[in-house]
Amino acid sequence: MRGFPRLYGGLILGRVGGTMVSVTLILFVLGRYHSPQLAGATAFFAILPGLLVSPLAGALLDRRGRAKFVVLDYLIAACSIGLIATLAALHSLPPPALLTIVGLASLTNPLSSAGARSLFPILVPRPLWERANALDSSGHVVASLVGAPLAGAFVGWVGGEWALAAAALVFGFAAVMMVGLPDPSTAATAHGPVLRNAWLGLRYVARNPTLRGLALTLSTYNMGFGILEIALPVLVLSRLHMGPATVGFMWGGLGAAGLVSALIAGRLASRGRERHMMLGAILVSAAALSTLPFATSWPVVAIAVAVVGAGNGPFDIGLFTLRQRRTDPAWFGRAFAVSMSVNYLGSPIGSALAGPLIGWTLNAALWAAVALALVAAAFAWTTIPAETGQATAPPLTRPDSSLQADQ
Repeated sequence: MRGFPRLYGGLILGRVGGTMVSVTLILFVLGRYHSPQLAGATAFFAILPGLLVSPLAGALLDRRGRAKFVVLDYLIAACSIGLIATLAALHSLPPPALLTIVGLASLTNPLSSAGARSLFPILVPRPLWERANALDSSGHVVASLVGAPLAGAFVGWVGGEWALAAAALVFGFAAVMMVGLPDPSTAATAHGPVLRNAWLGLRYVARNPTLRGLALTLSTYNMGFGILEIALPVLVLSRLHMGPATVGFMWGGLGAAGLVSALIAGRLASRGRERHMMLGAILVSAAALSTLPFATSWPVVAIAVAVVGAGNGPFDIGLFTLRQRRTDPAWFGRAFAVSMSVNYLGSPIGSALAGPLIGWTLNAALWAAVALALVAAAFAWTTIPAETGQATAPPLTRPDSSLQADQ
């Protein structure tokens, strides 16, 4: 389809770069500063500021220019990661400077994450959404499959500074690929003040029962993954006494399993079964995570992580299609930016909590991830409406002509 191959190619490169950065930063901080607490703080600042400004990002995206904003974020990512690599190589990167750079760079993250995803249901006809969403989900797992092992290998071979420089280069290629991408409009384009449109986006998500339920489910579930992002490297490096490359290959195994499951799930009709797909995936992941506190060898950890990845495929298909079906296309940019950011909010919180938990005991952090997955499963079943008729937001209409213009 016109524009889709370039969109997907740029998206894959951007996600590979993002995965390389997330893995490399944690390994770099653990290796140079020897502090799980600083590693958790780095992951926290790399995500949270962007989540806080996501309503503004969504308002900008619904004014068209989604592809241009994706390119802008990729260029900012390339420059900021390159700056970190340069300062690290010059031994001029104190912790406050590191946290400041990653925090500022995260402010534009919603432009690429929500911008690219909101283009999927615009470029692709509705009957092909499951297959397009399977590619979207597989894009994440391909990024894990390729980016995570590359990051671990680079850190082990040439050091964290060069690994970060390589990630910056990948972001640059992603930006070049998406320059001039077709950017069709939706049935309605947002007009009026950006701040007002950002507020309307927040209201739309808050009034949509499905998006509210997804927010409770995903924010809780991602809190456990935020803990795992710090706890898994500590488990592999400290308890199993393996190297950084092993950490990368562990995440790569998660991506490989997710790739297969996503492509299989994407060929199946999901209408009416989205909640079941999500719930089953969460329960499978919780069972796999519960084996990590007892793991004494790397194969056990690798199998558990791969099982978690296998659950991610059907989970993503259910999540993406449910959100697309129950969101008005005129609100794709604003609703997706807000929804995705609220859903992901648990990740930086989990990363920040991981440091103190690991300081107490590594098993406490691992069991916390299991408990959060079980709570997320309960939210998935009780807070996400089963019927479409009960799941959409009431229209934001009233005699206020300015509000009607904003729609």
